[in-house]
Amino acid sequence: MVSIIRALAGEPGIPAGFPILFDADMAIIEPAFLWLMGHSELSGRAQANDTVRTYGEHLHDWFDSLEQSGIEWREADERVIAAYRNRMLENPSTHTGRPYARTTINARVSTVCRFYSWALDRKLIDHCPFRLTEKMTLMLDGAYRPGLQRRQVNELIVSLPEKLPRPLRADELSRLFAHLRPTARLAAQWALGAGLRRKELCALAVDQITDSWPLDHDSDPLVGVPLHITKGDRPRTVYPPLRLLDHTHWYVGEDRARIVRRIRRSDRGYRAPSNLLLNEHGRAITRKLLTAQLAEAFAAAGLRGTLHWLRHTFAMAMLARLQIQARTNPDLNPLKVVQVLLGHASITTTAIYLRCLELHERDLSESLAYLYGELIPADG
Repeated sequence: MVSIIRALAGEPGIPAGFPILFDADMAIIEPAFLWLMGHSELSGRAQANDTVRTYGEHLHDWFDSLEQSGIEWREADERVIAAYRNRMLENPSTHTGRPYARTTINARVSTVCRFYSWALDRKLIDHCPFRLTEKMTLMLDGAYRPGLQRRQVNELIVSLPEKLPRPLRADELSRLFAHLRPTARLAAQWALGAGLRRKELCALAVDQITDSWPLDHDSDPLVGVPLHITKGDRPRTVYPPLRLLDHTHWYVGEDRARIVRRIRRSDRGYRAPSNLLLNEHGRAITRKLLTAQLAEAFAAAGLRGTLHWLRHTFAMAMLARLQIQARTNPDLNPLKVVQVLLGHASITTTAIYLRCLELHERDLSESLAYLYGELIPADG
């Protein structure tokens, strides 16, 4: 059985948390190690980033599957990868007991194919175990106009029905927030008011929050907050409404301070972490816990959705508002602005929201009101 062990801090030349794969004889699987190390070195971080850890988990699953089937990794061909994909399509996850999401299946297959492309370039194998075919797809050109372009497509990738996100209406937001605890509520407000992801929310620090007392709601409705820990480690600046900054300072002085005082009463040596969002034990809230608390609140409110739906709502509401402004400012490119605010690497990802606006234009007027603070209580 293939195992995965994460490197501890202090290992020479290996970042903390780096995934190391071992075969059944506890020998390092060297090609996987070298490929993952190449990605880690590209990131230039002292710790293995999320991409490296995710790729490590994908390769662990792949090599374990090969070992159980008695197949040497160099001998794998397209039929072997297709069989691996089909097992995930037909059988539930052994960890969760639920069917695999098609996005998860595609992510694992894509990682395997990237690994074999690297191995072919390094002459570790003499054939490519998958095929790319040319297809015409709808893309955006340099001026963000739609057009058909030729694209290489991996035949092993499972087709996905397009699922367009929708914004949450004001009444749904009110029901959701009524079931959120203070820390999760603030996280949700930042996702909705500034478009933050889970990773970015959990990494947000108290000293990143700008003092709001000298600012004016009319002249300074939005204030820039730089983010350093983001998806893909691409720094960006977000612009939360001033009312959200006010509410955040209230949380720091009340809810967060209450957690810190309670922990200090039982542990005098306790030092609060720099993170803005703390769990009930005084530690930085994790993505897993944040996801669980939002799922619980959505269920209690009788709604379908996740924390990421709040980011979708922000994106659509912001795009709708910028399109209105663009009517009198022809130099403004609403789609490009939203791409920058969301931290999307590709404008094509952002363009999905254009189709969403056509479907949910009526709901967005209510979402816009929330985005600019009318539904965030001024008194916390």
